[in-house]
Amino acid sequence: MNRIIECVPNFSEGRDLEKIEKIMDCFRAKENVKLLDYSPDKDHNRCVVTVIGEPEALKEAIVNAIGKAVELIDLTKHEGQHPRMGAVDVIPFIPVKNTTVEDADKLAKEVAKEASEKYGQPFFLYEKSASAPHRENLANVRKGQFEGMKEKMLDQSMWKPDFGPDTIHPTGGVTAIGARMPLVAYNINLDTPNLEIADKIAKQVRHISGGFRYVKAMGVMLEDRNVAQVSMNLTDYTKSAVYRVFETVKMEAKRYGVNVIGSEIVGLVPMQALIDSAEYYLQIENFSMDQVLETRI
Repeated sequence: MNRIIECVPNFSEGRDLEKIEKIMDCFRAKENVKLLDYSPDKDHNRCVVTVIGEPEALKEAIVNAIGKAVELIDLTKHEGQHPRMGAVDVIPFIPVKNTTVEDADKLAKEVAKEASEKYGQPFFLYEKSASAPHRENLANVRKGQFEGMKEKMLDQSMWKPDFGPDTIHPTGGVTAIGARMPLVAYNINLDTPNLEIADKIAKQVRHISGGFRYVKAMGVMLEDRNVAQVSMNLTDYTKSAVYRVFETVKMEAKRYGVNVIGSEIVGLVPMQALIDSAEYYLQIENFSMDQVLETRI
């Protein structure tokens, strides 16, 4: 593949593996498309997928996956810890090789146009593709979630979809789609079942309430483990580093007498984000990516 774009669609299904596999089949054994990873989460009731491909082949695969998700996922019956407004909640496109943000933006709009016409699913453009400043931030677009979106979209001056019908799909909701740069989906688990503590820590680190510029965060309860989690998206890891966010969450947790018991990365992560953390914790001087064995092979 000479021109590569990455797509990280988030599907609102993390429990029914049969449904998830049917959606993943849209990416398997397709020429010039490669499914790199998919991570179902029962607590979030969500599956984050990472797929790459040449633009035209990727477009066909994503459009088919949207159709399958709208067919299989009924948001009127969906419950989970993660906010959501659509069966396919969000579809970001990220330039990887011989492509630009403009290429990713073009692809996002082509997918939204075709999928909205085929399946009656409305789409909001967000991030680099946003058609208005108030639509850039996904949290603003998603506010109200599926249950409140129909009423929210009555204000057509603010929330008329960029593609598709003027109101939600009855079971598929509405989808955010657009071009963005790579992000790190990063979660930190606490040794407490107190969700309020996780919410307070999230408020300290997220940008919208005065925290790190490139961090979005919220508290989530992991029911199967009975622990609270600070769930985050680092939208620019070069400016809001993983290790810096981790240390801040640890520091904030101590004020409540709480400890960090682990963290997780959802989906794939740029190698540089991990190398930056290794440099910090190991105090490595003058380290270069060229010193990583795998990059020289």
